Amino acid sequence: MITTEQINRILNVNDSYKQPAKLLDLMLDDKKRVETFLQFLEIETNMSYEWFQEAYELEHADRKGGKQDFTPHALGKLLSRLVIDASPIHYFEAACGNGGIMINHWNEQRLAIGIANYNPTFFWYHVEELSDRSLPFLIFNMAIRGINGVILHGDSIAREFKDVYFIRNMREQYGAFSEVIKMEKTEILMNELNIGKWV
Repeated sequence: MITTEQINRILNVNDSYKQPAKLLDLMLDDKKRVETFLQFLEIETNMSYEWFQEAYELEHADRKGGKQDFTPHALGKLLSRLVIDASPIHYFEAACGNGGIMINHWNEQRLAIGIANYNPTFFWYHVEELSDRSLPFLIFNMAIRGINGVILHGDSIAREFKDVYFIRNMREQYGAFSEVIKMEKTEILMNELNIGKWV
């Protein structure tokens, strides 16, 4: 697991409450995003699990106010194995958090196909998350793994969203990073993604 101290050092922040805002800024900068990924990869290269879970739970969780909880890695692995055959190409998750279950699903897919045969362009991940604090970690987790998909930032039940992020990897082999594109708030996007209201 990556520690809070390591995260703070890479993000160049002196307190963990500054992590989400700084990480979001880095994810939206094409050059700095890649530099950030490479720094984290010097510490950890095992992509099969969500690196930030332990540090995030200690520093950012809002269990009382936001009713946030975290799916243990073993349970996420079990859930992904139960649904891996249900939709091998499309993945949807509301209240995605940092993306722990999604990462388990992605890992099961690439192992089932074989890493040498895995082509990211064949798969689409649609995830939604309300928390401002979780969002940057979710973007990071999708982009560093080269996942293709979309992140809707807002309320999945009310269908009210703040922003939409397109996570795109057009390379046809495993190992490439994804781009992060903050989408313009348009009526076409609302209709395409079933967004009821921009907030």
